[in-house]
Amino acid sequence: MSLTIAIDAMGGDFGPQVTIPAALKCLKYNSDLSIILVGDELVLNELLADDLAKYKDRLLVKHASQQVEMDEKPQNALRSKKDSSMRIAINLVRDCEADACVSAGNTGALMAIARFVLKMIPGIDRPAIISTLPSTFGHTHILDLGANVDCTAEHLYQFAIMGEEVVKAVEHIPLPKIGLLNIGEEDMKGNGQVKAAAKLLEASSLNYVGYVEGNSINAGSEKVDLIVTDGFVGNVALKSIEGAAKMIATKLKEAFSKNIFTKIAALAAYPVLKLFKQSIDPRMYNGASFIGLRGLVVKSHGGADELAFETAIHLAEVEIEQNVTKKISDKVAATLKERESE
Repeated sequence: MSLTIAIDAMGGDFGPQVTIPAALKCLKYNSDLSIILVGDELVLNELLADDLAKYKDRLLVKHASQQVEMDEKPQNALRSKKDSSMRIAINLVRDCEADACVSAGNTGALMAIARFVLKMIPGIDRPAIISTLPSTFGHTHILDLGANVDCTAEHLYQFAIMGEEVVKAVEHIPLPKIGLLNIGEEDMKGNGQVKAAAKLLEASSLNYVGYVEGNSINAGSEKVDLIVTDGFVGNVALKSIEGAAKMIATKLKEAFSKNIFTKIAALAAYPVLKLFKQSIDPRMYNGASFIGLRGLVVKSHGGADELAFETAIHLAEVEIEQNVTKKISDKVAATLKERESE
């Protein structure tokens, strides 16, 4: 299966210094992949050098005269940056010249432009951001991670429908277990929005397992495969987990560097520590999908290094191969028909 990915080569904290090496590595390992690098043509061609000729049949540079800054207001990026690398990369998806767009750029701008250019899947009110987080048994999917600060129960229900299709496609789980993030597992707990969403999920054909607490995010698929919440709570949870991971890494380093004995202990424990670090390495979980749109967009962390950005590209590859956007669209259409007949 051939697939084409448009990359916002200028996006992120490091721009082409990261996006180009990551793209080239993905081309090396997937002969079915073609990449369109969007950005300043002079800069990109200089950095690509001989690689442009090496991958001449699968690598294209498309010029963009502008770029969206990391701190730029989404409205300004949407109105004034119509020739930005971000906008052109998304346009390529709209025009069916690319199967997906990957960007490490400004999240707000990327969402605003993607929603404006690609439009929404019929039956979905708002797009959502879904990603994976490491857990005891592998990883857990969670949405929304920041696209929607204020959500209704209906929005949460729609997120669950879309999230289920992502997990089914990416993880090959026939009936993902879905939990609704709450302050407790008891029925009487939670605000009105969460309680109303629970009723919608209970009445659906989804494999809804009930409320889950924050500790279930990292508990693993033994309990839940997909956690649904609004963007405010989801983003706070995500940043809290990232902060905790950094703190643990810092404290471990401090503890093993304390004196000669702890340094010797560190050498002895190195193989175990290396495996532990690899299992929770945030670079291996980089890449969040914008779902609910009529096109595939994957957001990489702005500070991603080469390995992390490569992971985001791989995510786009998988979602293209699994036709995630169409599966979500078909599921939403079937759900709407089912609800109308009730």
